[in-house]
Amino acid sequence: MKKQGRKVDLSDLDLKKNVCIVVDQGKIKWVGKQDKISKELKKQIKQTIDVKGNTVLPGFIDCHTHMVFAGSRQHEFELRNQGVSYQEINKQGGGIGSTVRATRKASLDHLTNLAQDRVKKHLSQGVTTVEVKSGYGLSLKDEIKMLKAIKNIKKVNTVSTFLGPHSLPKEFNDHQTYIDYVIDKILPAVSKAQLADRVDIFIEKGFFTPTQADQYFKAAKSFNLGCIAHTEQLSLQNGYKTALKYDAVSLDHVIELDKAGIKTVAKSKSTAILLPIADFYLKTNYPNARALIDQGGRVAIATDYNPGSAPSQDLSLLGVLSRLEMKMKLHEVISGLTVGAAFALNKQNQIGCIDIGYQADFCVIDGDVGDLFYQIGHHPVLSTYVRGVRHFGKL
Repeated sequence: MKKQGRKVDLSDLDLKKNVCIVVDQGKIKWVGKQDKISKELKKQIKQTIDVKGNTVLPGFIDCHTHMVFAGSRQHEFELRNQGVSYQEINKQGGGIGSTVRATRKASLDHLTNLAQDRVKKHLSQGVTTVEVKSGYGLSLKDEIKMLKAIKNIKKVNTVSTFLGPHSLPKEFNDHQTYIDYVIDKILPAVSKAQLADRVDIFIEKGFFTPTQADQYFKAAKSFNLGCIAHTEQLSLQNGYKTALKYDAVSLDHVIELDKAGIKTVAKSKSTAILLPIADFYLKTNYPNARALIDQGGRVAIATDYNPGSAPSQDLSLLGVLSRLEMKMKLHEVISGLTVGAAFALNKQNQIGCIDIGYQADFCVIDGDVGDLFYQIGHHPVLSTYVRGVRHFGKL
């Protein structure tokens, strides 16, 4: 954590052998060589788990997902593969609108159960914290339903993000009227019910403008909610400038940043969340991760798991794409899924690191770190612990 996820190198992983981790009430109480543990502390230990020489890492953090949804958009895969653009599919009533229709029809219990099933896949890959967005309801009733489903998720840590301005619902004729509705009706209700930790908005051609984002962020700040943004994904909109004005914790996608934008984001306090699975599926460019990292930017990576543009929870795919397409080094990928992701969620003092006082969130992997993010489909996690409780595996 000493570099706060910036310009990390291999030594920053701080890999050590024969280390003992003592956990008490879900937090790490002591870390050190086994032969250094005090007699007094040994007496307090009620259970011992031997990981049999395998490697223990901080639990992985998926800091950008759309995990709560109903329905499927498998038909759109074929359309995009035949050259139909993401924006055109959306105009035709597909895209986000398709998932909105299915999600509106689903009950709270059904959405919760679907999300909980998806969590099992994340836990099996060593993921201990998941950020989840709303944005497939686009009405007061259905956004509240989605956010309640997020709060109902068990076994992993969750961060709940209100993404009301995700797309224009069919009930509204223009984006400005809808953003006014979000600010006047939905945002106060979300805040009052304490259902979200922060807000998000999709700044893009055909979606929402930086001016509308400014209006939205100003309202969110009045409710003491943090701000993040989907921005510069398909075109340069300079939405990052608006988001930084409101101290955005993260700037997500940022594919189309120009040189000035890369420099600004790299020097800012915000974390750039890169989402290469979406870039792979949409056949877009990839973010210039190397420039962001080399100029001192803090980078996180995440799955962007959703039914349309990133229908995959596979961390091995995420890591391999980060290495091959974004030229990230292995230790940078690991940092992006731990320290960087923790900062992206403003949880850097709680998760993303194995140290005294942090949550006891970690995973046990077979072999060493070199076995990670090398083969697509191979992710050698043996066990996953969240707050000291094993939720996957046998070790």
